Amino acid sequence: MTIPDIDKLTIHAARGLLDSGQVSSVELTQKFLERIECVDRSVKAFVTVSSDEAIKQAEEADNRISRGEQEYLTGIPVQLKDNLCTKDILTTCSSYMLKDFVPPYDAHVTTKLKEAGSVLIGKGNLDEFAMGSSTENSAFHPTHNPWDLQRVPGGSSGGPAAAVAAGECVASLGSDTGGSIRQPASLCGVVGMKPTYGLVSRYGLIAFASSLDQIGPITKDVTDNTKLLNTISGYDPRDST
Repeated sequence: MTIPDIDKLTIHAARGLLDSGQVSSVELTQKFLERIECVDRSVKAFVTVSSDEAIKQAEEADNRISRGEQEYLTGIPVQLKDNLCTKDILTTCSSYMLKDFVPPYDAHVTTKLKEAGSVLIGKGNLDEFAMGSSTENSAFHPTHNPWDLQRVPGGSSGGPAAAVAAGECVASLGSDTGGSIRQPASLCGVVGMKPTYGLVSRYGLIAFASSLDQIGPITKDVTDNTKLLNTISGYDPRDST
């Protein structure tokens, strides 16, 4: 099984490979886990890599695909910023205060991704409690810009932006209060969006400023960004009149 240019793989390209049977979700997930093992020692985009859970979810996704019940995100390896709650998986906000916190529930967006059959490959690094603009202020380690390791990736969603740019996941979700998706996406050369307030539920997002915080997608292109936003919001513009 060969996946050309895995570091450039988009959701829509991966969707084609999965639906045509050229690759399974387990194989795809294993390839990304191998890339994380190789690349993240330098980029440091992750706080937690959820390898075992990711393989289990990939197996479930393959079963779903074999039954013809897949959705657009089914079997796609994604990352979540580490201030989004994930049941039974560490959610630290890149802070020693929460270094052992394992939420008993999922954030709304986590649930939406699980319902779509996506694969959670891990949690992205951030400035502690999302307070920063360089991802140098994580309690665990700074994240580096994958295009130039001497430069910052931006923040606070620097881990998610760097992970997508470095090809360590197909897509990621970040949070944006005053630029925390848009600025790191720009610095890392990927596509990031802060949705309209209220479009995406903030349930399970550990708050910075509740009236301004929004959860949004970080992807390699605009097509992926639209599709991921539709999934986490539950909104499809084709339903509008």
